[in-house]
Amino acid sequence: MPCKPDNPGVELPSGFRVGHWTDARAATGCTVVIPPPGTRAGVDVRGGGPGTRETEVIGPFAGAHDVSAVMLAGGSAFGLAAADGAARWLEKQGRGHPTPGGKVPIVPAAVVYDLAVGDPSVRPGPEQGYAACEAASEGEPERGRVGAGAGAAVGKLFGRDGATFSGVGFAGARSGRGETVCALAVVNAFGDVLGEDGAVLAGPRGEDGRMRSTSEEIAAMPAPPEWTQLEERNTTLVCVITDAPLDRAACTRVARMASGGVARAVDPVFSDADGDVAFCLASGAGSGDRFGAIAIGTIAATVTAAAIRDAVRSAA
Repeated sequence: MPCKPDNPGVELPSGFRVGHWTDARAATGCTVVIPPPGTRAGVDVRGGGPGTRETEVIGPFAGAHDVSAVMLAGGSAFGLAAADGAARWLEKQGRGHPTPGGKVPIVPAAVVYDLAVGDPSVRPGPEQGYAACEAASEGEPERGRVGAGAGAAVGKLFGRDGATFSGVGFAGARSGRGETVCALAVVNAFGDVLGEDGAVLAGPRGEDGRMRSTSEEIAAMPAPPEWTQLEERNTTLVCVITDAPLDRAACTRVARMASGGVARAVDPVFSDADGDVAFCLASGAGSGDRFGAIAIGTIAATVTAAAIRDAVRSAA
């Protein structure tokens, strides 16, 4: 089937590059997606605690016609500064939205909270964002505990000590028309990651070391527990990358459909303790059609779920 996700050998569409900056000791980092010029973008923001920058400027009613890069970072709100470094790198490359005073790079960004692990005083900033751009390459992105996923974990119901390591995941597929649809995911969810069969692939471990289901544990609790760990915010970030000819409005709809893929693979999802964000980048030339956008969104949801599972498997 052309829409079946396949990780071995899957590569980014032509012209796209992904780069990471990682501090393994501090368990933090940032990840940049650099598209070819003229790429359109859309975004879908869910959950109770998102940390974002310049998401409105790529909305369907915004004036900007393209996006220069997307930055995903650790460091919580401090990590949004990594986008400054990407903007500086892009300016040197002559990339950005044309204005009377010169080109201004458009770099939407979203962050995960990783300050409770590693060294919380180390956060991605402008220099680290610049370094991620310098490291960006085409082909198959590096996955696992790298970049924005260096300090990621899932299944935090019993606290960080009982959680399961996660990281950056990647998956891709082709449409019946031959278009490439990929998803890059940074998975730092409060809930569990579910496998293809719906069983818990990665979740919290109890005192006996056995993996539990967060949803089942919550449903069985007679009273609210002392959820001090909810102060550690949680987030799943996704960037759908395609060479299909989608306009800005279609990119927004595809990003929304990709959020459906997050819901297939993460449970619970979009909670008060999560700040989930899905981006969509589309580089294809020419005019698309309504069915094309539906097809790309359908595949985007499938590869998003696969990328989330890959983030756990690659981290292991």
